[in-house]
Amino acid sequence: MSQFIPYGKQFIDEKDIEAVETVLKSDWLTTGPKVDEFENTISKYVGCKYATVVNSGTSALDLAVHALKLKNGLEIITTPFTFAATSNSIIYNNLIPVFADIKEDTRNIDPEDIKRKITDKTVAIIYMDYAGHPCDIKEIKEIADENDLFLIEDASHAIGSEYNNKKIGNYADMTIFSFHPVKNITTGEGGAVVTNNTQFDKDLKMLRNHGIDQDLHQRQSKMDYMYDIKELGRNYRITDFQCALGISQLKKLDSFISKREKLANLYSKLLENIDFVETPVNYGNIKNSWHIYTILLKKGVNRNNFFKYMKKSNIGVNVHYIPIYRFSYYKNHYNIDPVDYPVTEKVFNDIITLPLYPQLKTEQIEYICDKIRDYNTVKGEKL
Repeated sequence: MSQFIPYGKQFIDEKDIEAVETVLKSDWLTTGPKVDEFENTISKYVGCKYATVVNSGTSALDLAVHALKLKNGLEIITTPFTFAATSNSIIYNNLIPVFADIKEDTRNIDPEDIKRKITDKTVAIIYMDYAGHPCDIKEIKEIADENDLFLIEDASHAIGSEYNNKKIGNYADMTIFSFHPVKNITTGEGGAVVTNNTQFDKDLKMLRNHGIDQDLHQRQSKMDYMYDIKELGRNYRITDFQCALGISQLKKLDSFISKREKLANLYSKLLENIDFVETPVNYGNIKNSWHIYTILLKKGVNRNNFFKYMKKSNIGVNVHYIPIYRFSYYKNHYNIDPVDYPVTEKVFNDIITLPLYPQLKTEQIEYICDKIRDYNTVKGEKL
């Protein structure tokens, strides 16, 4: 196949473009009516009380941790098998990330290892729903309740996912979504924090706007210019035209997930008889939003050789993720031994992300699976 197949790709249609164009022709480009509308749309979709939209998923994570108002030097347990923003948000707020190992089948954080990592300095858990498959939320919540810990759910992969017939966004103290172009819906860059806690919502909205206690609309309604800065906030505001795109995209989210699920099922069917490939699980008490589709390579297949082979075949495979503790910053600042994370290391050495996005065609998946099937013949690796 001569045309390159990327691992992920946004879908923008004429309705999306029209929504953005309308805002660009209006009086408001940022912090206008579309921000409130997008927040209300997200809350209604998720079924939670509040949403705060910001300029990235990373910003959303940072604000959520900030809103906990924790003392410097305390610990938050999280997964090492995620994008660095998850643990970076802990460090931004002068806290210490403590990693727990993962489960091989879902790539999600292992509740049993969370228990082992709790100390008298532990104050919270950030768990991440890998690839759109929710974590063992019941077990994690029980651990949090028993130890009086805050919960933040990094659902950057998982908007639209469900756990026990309830949408993700209703379980943790705060839940994070990302709207990066490779995610299930996009605002270009963007993110959100959802919560059912009134105080968290109030603080999040203040913190994203420099810590100012009254926004422009509130001051205008009072015909006053005065405001106060209550805390050292950030400028994490998102534009109105991004929110217009988000509103339009959210209307299509369920159809996007449905298409992703069909494509994921096709992958699993075509790959089931390839003995050096292990396909992802999908447990019955969850609805997976299928942000990415990953496989594990077995029987001694060298992942790095396989990666290059697929790239040469014009297939945009990827690796999600390089464990966070392998990066230089973490090596230089934290005493972390990869040996302590045997499952994470095993999964990292075997994992490959295959292309998955709503516009992906059946014949492209068939081509990808044929190339995987032919790997042993072409490369001559002993399997």
